[in-house]
Amino acid sequence: MALSIARGVAGFALMSLVLAFPAYSRPVVVELFTSQGCSSCPPAEAYVGKLSTRSDVIALSFHVTYWNDLGWRDRFALTASEDRQNIYARNLRRTSVYTPQLIVDGTSDSVGATGRAVDQALSQHRDGVPVDLKIDNSVLQVEVGVDSHFAAGEVILVSYLRHSVSDIGRGENAGRKLEEFNIVRSIRKLGEWKGEAARFQVPVSSLPNDATDVAVLVQGAGQAPIVGAGARSLR
Repeated sequence: MALSIARGVAGFALMSLVLAFPAYSRPVVVELFTSQGCSSCPPAEAYVGKLSTRSDVIALSFHVTYWNDLGWRDRFALTASEDRQNIYARNLRRTSVYTPQLIVDGTSDSVGATGRAVDQALSQHRDGVPVDLKIDNSVLQVEVGVDSHFAAGEVILVSYLRHSVSDIGRGENAGRKLEEFNIVRSIRKLGEWKGEAARFQVPVSSLPNDATDVAVLVQGAGQAPIVGAGARSLR
């Protein structure tokens, strides 16, 4: 009887330990490559707006520069966004870049606002590297945890503007008022993550003035699959 009770207590303690330290389930990261000069992009940007309300998704809109010479200069276009898209094109063996392009978790792409890849990613179990973001005395504190499933990665900081409305005067979207969401304003590599706990500090004043939020991505070198992510407001 005493042995049975001891086993029961041990089993309860083990169950309590499992419940107290659940596996970290990371959010799905959706990257939209877009432009205000692209007439096919507004539906995809509206889709990002819907995704931006979900706690289990980090959706980011990267405005590219190669539409700027085709009638309308996108005020949110960044060369760094185009560079990131070009790397994905090589990784995914695409012969060219295009808009609107959705990349899910750095592993697959699709055209426009089709949500099949996102729905599939959300339906799967997603172990991930824990990422915690805090602001203390106007300094962003980034903590990346430990996960034995992943060996190493790069820690990337993305600042973004949560919402904007733009009147378009020329180009394919001339005369339209575009509503856009989670518009990337900067991309910065903070350092390497080597499987062990790591901490990074970023003065909030070093981020673009129009950034309202930040996301941190833990991604394999060369924009391999994303294995960890977190986001928070700057205000």
